[in-house]
Amino acid sequence: MPETATTPYAPRFLRLYRDEVLPALCRQFGYGNRLEAPRLEKIVVNMGVGEGARDAKVLQRAEEDLALITGQKPKRTRARVSVSAFKIRAGMPVGCCVTLRGKRMYEFLERLIATAIPRIRDFRGLPAKAFDGRGNYSFGLREHLIFLELDLSKEMVQLGMDITIATTARTDEECRALLKGFGLPLRETERN
Repeated sequence: MPETATTPYAPRFLRLYRDEVLPALCRQFGYGNRLEAPRLEKIVVNMGVGEGARDAKVLQRAEEDLALITGQKPKRTRARVSVSAFKIRAGMPVGCCVTLRGKRMYEFLERLIATAIPRIRDFRGLPAKAFDGRGNYSFGLREHLIFLELDLSKEMVQLGMDITIATTARTDEECRALLKGFGLPLRETERN
């Protein structure tokens, strides 16, 4: 159904969830009510910048890149404890993070699955054992430069990021079925 002035905007992955993923989950797990089915709650994107404690420009650049990638201003994270081996004192800025909910969450998930993950070199799927036992999934990316929102003509620092997808699923199997419904490329068997 095309978007008109009377129908509010809904991201493509939200419509996909309502139209295809939700009915499939209800059939697979035998839910009596659609509200029992798992759904996405939030996506947390975290970038740790070890050099940020010594060089404020690196941290500022990471915040700008994360804002471009997610469409939301990141929060600066600070060290909780002092670590003398890394020359970090408690309270020093060491990274940034963003918590996405609602429409931005679905838009980010779509960009992640459709454009960013296919750009990873030698990609063989995301780890199948990264579930936490309570229906959440976390994985890391080695470089944030795979996102198309970034301008690669500028001088870039390659940084990694951690992504946590929090769902209302009660088990890992429900969460796996939900994420597979969105097309998240999970490895079927774990490598050694």
